Amino acid sequence: MGKTLVCKILEPHLVEGRLTPGEEIALRIDQTLTQDATGTTAFLLFESMGVGRVRTDLSVSYVDHNMAGFGPENHNDHLYLQTVAAKSGVYHSRAGNGICHQVHLERFGKPGATLLGSDSHTPTGGGLGMLAIGAGGLDVAVAMGGGPFYLQCPKVCGVKLTGKLNDWVAAKDVILKLLSILTTKGNVGWTVEYFGPGVKNLTVPQRATITNMGAELGVTTSVFPSDEQTRRFLAAQKRETDYQPLAADKNAVYDRVIEIDLSALEPMAACPSSPDNIKTIREIAGQPVSQIAVGSCTNSSFTDLMMTAKVLKNRRIDPMVEFAVAPGSREVLNLLAGNGALADLIASGARILESACGPCIGQGFSPADGTVSLRTFNRNFAGRSGTKNDQVYLVSPETAVASVLTGKITDPRDLPQRVGVEYPRIKMPREFVIDDSMIERPLDETAAQVVQVLRGRTIVVPEAPPGLPATLNGQVLLKCGDKITTDHIMPAGTYLKLRSNVPEYARVVFNCFNEAGRPTFAERSLALKSQGIGGIVVAGESYGQGSSREHAALCPMYLGVRAVLAKSIERIHRANLINFCIVPVRFADPADYDRLQAGDELVIDDLLGAIHDSEQVTIRKSDGSFEFTGRLELSARDRDILLAGGLLRYTRGKAHG
Repeated sequence: MGKTLVCKILEPHLVEGRLTPGEEIALRIDQTLTQDATGTTAFLLFESMGVGRVRTDLSVSYVDHNMAGFGPENHNDHLYLQTVAAKSGVYHSRAGNGICHQVHLERFGKPGATLLGSDSHTPTGGGLGMLAIGAGGLDVAVAMGGGPFYLQCPKVCGVKLTGKLNDWVAAKDVILKLLSILTTKGNVGWTVEYFGPGVKNLTVPQRATITNMGAELGVTTSVFPSDEQTRRFLAAQKRETDYQPLAADKNAVYDRVIEIDLSALEPMAACPSSPDNIKTIREIAGQPVSQIAVGSCTNSSFTDLMMTAKVLKNRRIDPMVEFAVAPGSREVLNLLAGNGALADLIASGARILESACGPCIGQGFSPADGTVSLRTFNRNFAGRSGTKNDQVYLVSPETAVASVLTGKITDPRDLPQRVGVEYPRIKMPREFVIDDSMIERPLDETAAQVVQVLRGRTIVVPEAPPGLPATLNGQVLLKCGDKITTDHIMPAGTYLKLRSNVPEYARVVFNCFNEAGRPTFAERSLALKSQGIGGIVVAGESYGQGSSREHAALCPMYLGVRAVLAKSIERIHRANLINFCIVPVRFADPADYDRLQAGDELVIDDLLGAIHDSEQVTIRKSDGSFEFTGRLELSARDRDILLAGGLLRYTRGKAHG
């Protein structure tokens, strides 16, 4: 039986376990990345381990999320990250150098390597043939300290690509098509591996668009082979020595196969307010648009922005459209400035934003009330843009630029007839202009000893979780529905700057469900905590999807939440709950979800005993009206972490064991 590419990368990195789908395995991690919204907490936790210096082949700290600097919080974080990186043997990509995934693809990504990142879109690296996985910051901190990363050995869904994309049809349309098939839920424990004759027709930036937004599927990661396209990209980055050919065996057996004919695809959009609400542009064409943005780690490569600039050259954007472009990296911005494309964009009426995440994470450029916003981003969860009840559509740069010219959602294939512009064929540069002056290299151990780590007053070391009680007396603080994202749990936008201060950030846990004039979720939680009563959250399917932000577990833990009862919980968030000693419980009978309401008082007898050696736990209402069964789907290591009081205590215990 032939091997998949996923198997070929997993095998040499396997530290514990067997490559049997569903079994827990441990992987050696070659590279890590953090970004400033998750990185401060990750490095605070790393420091608390007492390891000193990182023990990976390469670790990089990026600053790309909190860039606006309204108040001292953001710059305090930047200075801390810059100095702790120097102290810890970590590369530091400074503010303005670009989005972590774009820069890592350009300057550090390596075929066949494992990459663990404290950002859910870390799988972007799969476009280079890496096994790149998103995780919570504490898991990344452990990996930086030399510890393996534990996960469920995934099943592999093979996506066979045939044909070639037609003009005006983009890589974004490939992943939107796959989202229409697999949706955003039900894919925990899977990876996606692309193969087939169509693969050779996609460049590395196109592949990275597809693997980046594979995060929205909820899979562990996505990966492409490393081939001639990969070699060309690395050679253009003057890193050809990092190239190695990698592909699945011709007779590889997949757990599922989906076939996509690239030549049969058409322009698509993810409609409000979920990445899997897919329609063709033909179906929604004609709607007026007031705002359009091209950028984010999904679609801000040189080829994406050059195509946009070529279409807009000597043309003006529609007067009723506000248009913004955010280059993915300083490298891309320098290229556009050098070849005149930046001037063409500015002349068209485009606003040029920083090389950063920006609007994608709710940092500015929010749309007006009741208006349509087209974005080349990866998520359109309700309110993520910073506007309540927003109408955000996710589209390709081709669809975005077509709509910029017409002021309406427009199929880009109509542009030749409507405005007389032919599809611009953009070639990858044979050589990129390399300037790594904004990437600070790690200091050697001697030089690092004299570095003073700068800790601003807004940076607060997170509390360790309290141990779990033998019997949990709890109250349902919130009952929520399906597809609750980590944006729902911990809002970004203007609150993002609070991430380095858990007591402050915890005030807005579940802020979207708070009602004026009534106690907030945080206030109710803390009141229960003061009485020794644990908080419980009840949820439907796919609880915790979206961003990897561990604060969606860390802040509820601080407030006293001890358990989450859900129909299903997404991979990264489930791991974060366990890491911070919140017990994830799945309803054995989903119908029991309907019998619970906010305010119900629940009791779990012998919780510690169940965690120790049982697959299930009995939960009863304190008034004796009914009881039900919850599933404890925990590995032996998960159980040890919960019994130890969280991953940090568990790791310390192992180190001193």
